[in-house]
Amino acid sequence: MFISNAYADAAAPVQGGGIMDFLPLIVLAAVFYFFILRPQSKRAKEQKAMIEALQRGDEVVTLGGEVGRISKVYEAYVGVELNENVEVTVQKSAIQLVLPKGTIKTIK
Repeated sequence: MFISNAYADAAAPVQGGGIMDFLPLIVLAAVFYFFILRPQSKRAKEQKAMIEALQRGDEVVTLGGEVGRISKVYEAYVGVELNENVEVTVQKSAIQLVLPKGTIKTIK
């Protein structure tokens, strides 16, 4: 008697948002590209150029932390002289950094 019936409202028409629905996804993809993919590909290009430019006499640091001078250059490997009469062969991809000339003398 005192309680009235509750009826559901009529369904609201669905409005298409179009591009506005996908805008957050597009922004997220752009942020992902500029902050992650682009810098990573830039570092990879720099690393590849450094490895291709390796030559005899360069002073390098390997991924293992060894510091030495390149004595031999092969197709996929380099011979690194760590000390007199101590030479190791490492993959070119294991070269982390090329040091300026004369760095080894200042370290020893």
